[in-house]
Amino acid sequence: MCSMSESQSRYAPGRVRDAIFQVLSLSPKPLSIKQIQERVSRVIGSTPTSSVRSYLRLNTPHYFVRQGLGVYSVRRDSSAGIQRALLNTETWQPPQRIGRAQLFHADCFDWLERQEDSSFHAVLTDPPYGLHEYTPEQQAKLRSGKGGVWRIPPSFDGHVRSPLPRFTTLTAQQLEELRSFFFLWGRLLLPKLVPGAHVVVASNPLLSYIVAGALADAGLERRGEIIRLTMTMRGGDRPKAAHEEFQEVSVMPRSMWEPWLVYRKPLEGRAQDNLRKWKTGGLRRPSSEKPFGDVIPSSPTRKAERLLAPHPSLKPQAFLRQVVRALLPLGEGIVLDPFAGAGSTLAAAEAIGYASIGVEKDVRYFEVACKAIPKLSRFHPNGSSQSR
Repeated sequence: MCSMSESQSRYAPGRVRDAIFQVLSLSPKPLSIKQIQERVSRVIGSTPTSSVRSYLRLNTPHYFVRQGLGVYSVRRDSSAGIQRALLNTETWQPPQRIGRAQLFHADCFDWLERQEDSSFHAVLTDPPYGLHEYTPEQQAKLRSGKGGVWRIPPSFDGHVRSPLPRFTTLTAQQLEELRSFFFLWGRLLLPKLVPGAHVVVASNPLLSYIVAGALADAGLERRGEIIRLTMTMRGGDRPKAAHEEFQEVSVMPRSMWEPWLVYRKPLEGRAQDNLRKWKTGGLRRPSSEKPFGDVIPSSPTRKAERLLAPHPSLKPQAFLRQVVRALLPLGEGIVLDPFAGAGSTLAAAEAIGYASIGVEKDVRYFEVACKAIPKLSRFHPNGSSQSR
């Protein structure tokens, strides 16, 4: 799989260099050689510290910057590599407790690495895709209404739709960076989960195959998909600048569903053994007569809900609460959202009565989430914004 002997790694200079580049690109701060070696070993298998040190020296300053004695960062002006958003990472806000929820302002890669193994019982998250759309430049364009890589849909039947990233604009290099992002995230996440913990990740039909492969390579078991039945504004358009000439042509299907990938950390023994020991391994049924299904009718997030938690990718509580409830089969444990955004997963867990933890890097969304979680947790999915 993704393991590799020390002798093999010594004869793969490009692979070691690329792994170092991936690791440093995904870190918001410089790392020591020891930290780099540990993360590289997670990506490509056991790699000697001497190899890491050699490739850092050989590729500095072309790819890397020496920040101090044995401390390196990646060159942010390189033409290759993952361009991550450095959104106010210098000063982290103190963690907030909101009911049963805890919210951390942190980079989830560094935060995960500091957590104890076997700490979390489920993950439900809507992560950044393309990564490029969450750089400071693209976020500034989105917040100013200029769009950039974000598509600002027109009003439809009097309703203003949420912006959507233009995933069709991603280059081959950006797609490979996306795979690396989710592979490294999966490798960091895996030991922090208890056996049998489910990981549910929001995706889209254009990129789900990349994320699915990366998570499987990271060691998680594929357990299917949850289909959120909802029509988005993605697809269905006529050829750009040729609408009248090709009135009966759509360049791609109009999206009427959204895939949420379902993975699980391998069980410890049988399902019943895992349930007894770790309280995980299955999905909570809506009732004793009805199993949890993989198709959930939904709708775009309503305006009243988006006003409580302004975020371009906010998912509706009516959908999230069904999924969150299912992820703790015995109703016990901690639900983690490492890309918390406006806190909608934590709000859903709070509404169900589950403990949850969220991690959000963008200080603006962290502040939004602190205010939004209690409001969303009291939101009536039928559309009423009145507290219960």
